[in-house]
Amino acid sequence: MIREAIVLAGGLGTRLKSVVSELPKSLAPVAGHPFLEYLLQYAQQQGIQRFIFALGYKTALIESFVKQYLPAGTYIFSVEEEPLGTGGAIYKACKLSATPDVLVLNADTFFAVSLSQFSTEHELHQSACSLALKPMKDFDRYGVVEINAEKMVTGFSEKKYHPEGLINGGVYALRTYSFLQKHFPPVFSFEKDYLEKDYPSKNIFGMVSDAYFIDIGIPEDFQRAQSELLQHLSMKPKT
Repeated sequence: MIREAIVLAGGLGTRLKSVVSELPKSLAPVAGHPFLEYLLQYAQQQGIQRFIFALGYKTALIESFVKQYLPAGTYIFSVEEEPLGTGGAIYKACKLSATPDVLVLNADTFFAVSLSQFSTEHELHQSACSLALKPMKDFDRYGVVEINAEKMVTGFSEKKYHPEGLINGGVYALRTYSFLQKHFPPVFSFEKDYLEKDYPSKNIFGMVSDAYFIDIGIPEDFQRAQSELLQHLSMKPKT
């Protein structure tokens, strides 16, 4: 079981500023609690013991919340001096990892995938990177991830209308040493410059889960989270 997670919480949250203008996206209030609180409590319940927070925008606010919420010694901060893209943020945070494999979670997305099962599948397939995939129908906000019978990723389709398909749920398991051995520019996209370029190596695995999923990156889904999140979870915030 992978017990360490990188939390990507450095985004500007541009599309959400109309409803949450003063806070970073990860601290947007959902049913009276910061969205990040739901994500962290679920991760802890799933067995995560150490967190690496990849930060950039309004860092002090997130650091303050984390210091109040998590016990000392269970977290560390990886702070970007300038935006590095998703790939650069993960690469920088990976240098602080203390484990051979690390989970990566997006701080504006909640995907209630079993992290223990995901860890096991990642290790069994000995993949350099594993993706948690969510089946969806009638959507145009996301691209599609294609997998074969062995559940290895075979392709990515661009964002457009899809009647059905598997989307990238924003939860990854990453072999840290393998990733850090690669050569990337300082600023790069994890999705475009790593996943979409490396999948032909046949070493990127996709685990399908129909667990609850929500992405609060746009106002409509942020409002939907207000009524849905606690309803779909078997836990309540503890603060």
